[in-house]
Amino acid sequence: MGWSYQFWKNIFYPKDLKPKDYLNYYSTKFDTVEVNNTFYRIPNEKTVLDWKERTSSSFIFSLKFPRKITHFKMLINAEEETTIFLKRVSLLKEKLGPLLIQFPYNFTEEKLPNLNKFLKNLPKNYRYAVEVRNKKLLNDKLFVILKDNNVALVWADHPFLPLIEEDTSDFLYIRWEGNRKEVNGTTGKTEVDKSSFIKSWATKMVPYLDKKKEIYGYFSKYLSGNPTKDVVEMLNNIKKTKK
Repeated sequence: MGWSYQFWKNIFYPKDLKPKDYLNYYSTKFDTVEVNNTFYRIPNEKTVLDWKERTSSSFIFSLKFPRKITHFKMLINAEEETTIFLKRVSLLKEKLGPLLIQFPYNFTEEKLPNLNKFLKNLPKNYRYAVEVRNKKLLNDKLFVILKDNNVALVWADHPFLPLIEEDTSDFLYIRWEGNRKEVNGTTGKTEVDKSSFIKSWATKMVPYLDKKKEIYGYFSKYLSGNPTKDVVEMLNNIKKTKK
């Protein structure tokens, strides 16, 4: 999740690589990235076009919906912000991947009708994924809404939430979030060995890949402390499992 970490220098990024070249280098090693800063603000046109130009031809960006829409307005009277956000990120064109709609703990079951209405009004030419932080929402009422709108339920491996592997769309979106109480995440080095964890996840994902289902998966820096290594390890395990 993200790429602009200077503490990855000498570990993932070459020591002489300038920060402005991090994204380009990242895109030569991996297929996709989840962008967190769109959660805090809608990027300007120059920034989005710069992302597009700096990355390899097949690279994909997954972008978070702004918190003004999901956390502050909680989908109510958020049409203007949503229109601006979608217009802006559409500049990525073929490099635009799923758009992540995250909700806070106080987005409760009573607000599900608002979610249903919001999803139905979204343009259908984009992909969307929904992540909730209130475990009481992880039930059939939510799943039916997501399935009806072909929206992915985020499979979030989170220390304080149950992992619900409900398949609600034509793709999967997985977030390995880790535990901030156990991992510092800013050393760029492996702090906790997650090899067996990654291997078990690779085994779980292969049947979906065999069915040609696309999977977007993102590691937090708080899982092992070394997300770029985690990605490589996951990809290697998938290859071994598929043989």
